[in-house]
Amino acid sequence: MNAIIFAVIAGLCWGAGEVCAKAVLHTHKIGPFLAVALRTSVALPLIWVAYLIAKKLAPEGAGRGLATGDNAMTAKEWLLLLGGSGVIAGAFAMIAFYISISMGEVSKMKPIAFSIAPAAAVLLGAVFIHEPLSPRKVVAILIILAGVILLSTGAPVSKS
Repeated sequence: MNAIIFAVIAGLCWGAGEVCAKAVLHTHKIGPFLAVALRTSVALPLIWVAYLIAKKLAPEGAGRGLATGDNAMTAKEWLLLLGGSGVIAGAFAMIAFYISISMGEVSKMKPIAFSIAPAAAVLLGAVFIHEPLSPRKVVAILIILAGVILLSTGAPVSKS
């Protein structure tokens, strides 16, 4: 249950954060690249503080440090973490997302990005790390994608 609570908190924070970002990007006083750079610059020290607190409170859990000796990370694991998570998700995805919300409605761009993400994670998780892919998961992803298609297509609502 804790995992779900943290996922809900993350979703709420991302939703609120992206609306804030879109509100500023809409002014055209800042571009998406600088917005991502500033967001990351502010987030990074806070993430380090959270890590240090977690390390003190839960050294075997969320605050776990680098393993050493025979249990140290391999070159492949470093590549996956830094390249896959850092470069692809941390940089490329954020840049692409901020460009998307600078050009389109956050109420459409966020659901598109955040419905493709779980669909990709389910499929890639099944293929590359052998997570179970049940018919239920496939149907759930299709329902989510169908909902986002309904949400993001059609005529824009006119402002009266």
